[in-house]
Amino acid sequence: MLSQLYIENIAVIEKTGIDFHSGLNVLTGETGAGKSIVIDSINAVLGERTSRELVRTGARSAFVTAVFSDLGEQALNKLTELGYLPEEDGTVMIQREIHADGKAVCRINSRPATVSVLKEIGSLLISIHGQHESYDLLSPDVHIRYIDRMGVPETLLSGYRSAYSSMQHLKSTLDSFHMDETQKARQIDLLSYQINELEVADLRIGEQEELNKTRTRYLNSEKIAAAINTAKAALNGEEDFDGALSAVASTADALAEAEKYLPELHELSERIRNIRYDLEDCGEEIRSFSSDLEYDPADLERIEDRLDILYRLGLKYGGSVENMLAFLEKSKTQLEDIQLADERILQLTNEYQKAKAETEKLAKEISACRKKTANNFMAKVKAELRFLDMPDIDFQVQQESCPLNPLGCDKLQFLISTNPGEPAKPMAKIASGGELSRIMLSIKTVLAGKDDIDTLIFDEVDTGISGSAAQKVGLKLHEVAGNRQVICVTHLAQIAALADAQYLIKKQVKANKTFTEVDELDYEGRKQELARIMGGSQITPLLLENAAEMLKFAKNQ
Repeated sequence: MLSQLYIENIAVIEKTGIDFHSGLNVLTGETGAGKSIVIDSINAVLGERTSRELVRTGARSAFVTAVFSDLGEQALNKLTELGYLPEEDGTVMIQREIHADGKAVCRINSRPATVSVLKEIGSLLISIHGQHESYDLLSPDVHIRYIDRMGVPETLLSGYRSAYSSMQHLKSTLDSFHMDETQKARQIDLLSYQINELEVADLRIGEQEELNKTRTRYLNSEKIAAAINTAKAALNGEEDFDGALSAVASTADALAEAEKYLPELHELSERIRNIRYDLEDCGEEIRSFSSDLEYDPADLERIEDRLDILYRLGLKYGGSVENMLAFLEKSKTQLEDIQLADERILQLTNEYQKAKAETEKLAKEISACRKKTANNFMAKVKAELRFLDMPDIDFQVQQESCPLNPLGCDKLQFLISTNPGEPAKPMAKIASGGELSRIMLSIKTVLAGKDDIDTLIFDEVDTGISGSAAQKVGLKLHEVAGNRQVICVTHLAQIAALADAQYLIKKQVKANKTFTEVDELDYEGRKQELARIMGGSQITPLLLENAAEMLKFAKNQ
């Protein structure tokens, strides 16, 4: 549920914090005091679209923080899926900062988030029903979910989703095999040519690197020979100078002679002698490299031709030999599939027909379950509407067959008629904002305990009602709040009196600036506010007495 809401620089609200409670919370106040701003702030923190106009005049940015506690399983799973974990006490804090230039910064438990993530999570935390919103109630996709939640087993629904997914995968695979004979012949020719070209090339992993290495040696053989000759001369010497080997040999002989008289030179003499032996070995290796420098120009030409072939094939089939070999295997598989297409199509067709039959069977089971559930749902919603003084509204669930889709084989939507004798039509075409709010209240009452969203907000659910109807709406809100949190904006004392917690939203002008404050009312404050709602600015002892009587009545509910 929504435990805390902090608002800063939103419209006429400079700073205010609200501690909400479980049960029924009502917001009251004079028209224009800022009740809708509180709802706008909640919408903002839920990831809904906002405007820079929401930022208080003169402020650089606006800020909203909402703290949620006792989250439902679905909301917790979604948070985990998106990589956000609740705090140790189980709470989740969602923040949104709106800058005057239109930019927004979002956080979940102080970690950065996007607006889309806020919206995804927010839809599982709060459901807002306001008369100026595009209500979920107007969407047939939501209608079918209500019916499913009411009485269709989740095991049946999940079994259908799995069967439908398998069927669609088989259909997609089967469709990929269907082609006309001309297209088939053309594809076979192309694949056969590509396979032959790659197989004739006799590709070998590592060959290209080896060829490039040999080519580099051949092309630079003169430079290599010159460097080797220089090394040989430096090591072995020439006619006019001694080489390094001769110098080291002389050094070794001299130390050997000195060692006879100075034994301490023995170790050094041995090291020089070993260096001499190493240099002799190096000389042999240099001579062997020198003998390997000869090559046949025809070999270089063959290497150039081979590298050219590999380059051209690489341009066509993926660059590296590894990619070309992978392309070859894929082409062989495709050719085999096409050549065996008739056999494969027959196999896939049989599998698809079986999968389709199973999917249709499950869809019909769901449809029958929906029909039974819809009749029960209609009866209960009508009973709730009658209780809410809406006896003339005819509420129906229209169920029609449609092609298989992810939700089954049903097209389902709610229809209403607000006047006796008039045919029932889709809600979007008939229901007013106030009617929609009360219909939603009826549906939420029927679905009590089957809905995963813990907090419901009703914005001006009392539009167009008064007297006993208002009291019944209040009683129904109080009933729905028995197993979830309900927040309601109201102008009616009958509804406000039934609240578990009441908040007064009031507007004041200080230093030519408008400020809105939100205060939780105690018993005396509630009496005063109820009396104001009933009588306006002139609060009489009789109004206060009536207010006290209403609170006493509510306490016994």
